[in-house]
Amino acid sequence: MAHEDYSHPEYLVEPEWLAAHIDDANVVVVDCDVDAAYNRGHIPGSVVVPDNFEKDPDTGRVHLMNPEQFQAMCQRLGIGDDTLVISYDNSQSLYAARLWWALNTYGHGNVKVLNGGWRGWIAAGNSVGLDRPAPAQGVTFTSNRDESLLVKVDELKEACNLDDAVIWDVRSDGEWDGSEQRGNQRAGHIPGAVHLEWFNVMDRQTHRFRSASEIRQLLADHGITPDKNVYTY
Repeated sequence: MAHEDYSHPEYLVEPEWLAAHIDDANVVVVDCDVDAAYNRGHIPGSVVVPDNFEKDPDTGRVHLMNPEQFQAMCQRLGIGDDTLVISYDNSQSLYAARLWWALNTYGHGNVKVLNGGWRGWIAAGNSVGLDRPAPAQGVTFTSNRDESLLVKVDELKEACNLDDAVIWDVRSDGEWDGSEQRGNQRAGHIPGAVHLEWFNVMDRQTHRFRSASEIRQLLADHGITPDKNVYTY
């Protein structure tokens, strides 16, 4: 499937492209699944992120690591300021997209998600690796956190009352209706939010993103349109 119809096709990369460029000096492939899955097999030469990398290791809260922690993690993985990062997983790009977001939040926009992830890599007949690369040395990653990609509570409260804003709850049905608390102090959802669980934009068989036209229609059906400022949680 071509990416030309997407607004930002540069955010994705196909398995065929990766297979042809996997040995490029500036490319680092990052497996975003858990260690056990990585150990069973992964894209050759790929590195694996720490489990729950999006959490603050000091507090366990679901916030990004602080700049120093994130910088150290990236440097261990071999991600430098000039690195092209390819993220992937076997979870319909859930965790790969989180790494994409985390890197962009810390000022590293040179990152792409592998369309189809691990399933797409295997389906294309590519090889499987078992070796774990040694931690990288001599790599410099500069953390420049972009606060504009985050929304504060007071801003979100204000957005609830704006006609040009839509708050998109991407969580599960149970979290949305309050029947599953999943560690949250309070169950339910933000008043006025629309609910569309994240995996609806994916082809659940191939783990590829659905076509641009399908995604646009799906979002429009939920009031998520280009004229709106969209806040997700």
